[in-house]
Amino acid sequence: MTDRITSPFGAFTPARDVVAGIDLSGKTAIVTGAATGIGIETARALAEAGAQVVIAARKPDLAADAIADIDKTAPGKTRFEMLDLSELASVRAFAGRWGAKPLHILINNAAVMACPLDRTKDGFEMQIGTNHFGHFLLSVLLVPALEAGAKQAGKPSRLVALSSIGHRRSDINWDDVNYITRPYDKWESYGQAKTANALFAVGFHKRFKDRGITANAVMPGGIMTPLQRHMQHEEMVAMGWIDPDTGKIRDGFKTPEQGASTSVWAAVGPELEGVGGLYLENCGQALPWSKESPFTGVMPHALDPASADRLWALSVETVGAG
Repeated sequence: MTDRITSPFGAFTPARDVVAGIDLSGKTAIVTGAATGIGIETARALAEAGAQVVIAARKPDLAADAIADIDKTAPGKTRFEMLDLSELASVRAFAGRWGAKPLHILINNAAVMACPLDRTKDGFEMQIGTNHFGHFLLSVLLVPALEAGAKQAGKPSRLVALSSIGHRRSDINWDDVNYITRPYDKWESYGQAKTANALFAVGFHKRFKDRGITANAVMPGGIMTPLQRHMQHEEMVAMGWIDPDTGKIRDGFKTPEQGASTSVWAAVGPELEGVGGLYLENCGQALPWSKESPFTGVMPHALDPASADRLWALSVETVGAG
């Protein structure tokens, strides 16, 4: 990859460092799931750089706590909007309230991971329903706002879709994405959803780059946040995430602020101006996945253009938009 895009930052760069010297005054950003985890740190970095940041989440109490915390260093720069990605009616209501007001950055950060079999209000399997279909509908409904933001700023608006190294666990199961007939596996389901997030960035960029919107996928890294709410301590020990003797998180995990850095770089990095359809990690374009480095890199199925088109068609049929 001789033309690989990199930055001055690395795996453990704090998100604040990524926006140092960048002025986002007059810009507006939406960050889904920004009431907890790396979402808060993503919103904080953008707000401290001057952006108006909307925390789009489903729990007002947690959002209020996040806003109060961010207000300490970026007073008045964040506000809450209700959004439940597991309910398409809530997504449509959010987009309807937003209308075509200029939007410069959309970060699809919210996620569900490794939950027991459950279904969204619309009957989709919870992980792909929330992580992909909810974000798909939100993104396509906000295209007019992102276009308006690009025209206002005189440069492309940016969409950031959070994927994961978990995409290596599964490609899309085209015959049964919602686990109607096949046995449910929580990690396979998570892998499918994270593959979908990466393919969505490929498909979105292809369709909207000429309308002033770029899109990239991000792998934030391993971070202990409420994303692990469905996992037991013993399971995380068995997976090697936690030392069984000391109870400490293993080396290699990031803090939430470090975990937010690639999302923030994808949203503001000058190296990515006009660039899209990529899978980013550790503040750079990911290398191809290899057995020698199994916890980094991107697998071919997550960037396959034909699969991206097939997923787009399935998503349009599923949510009725796009």
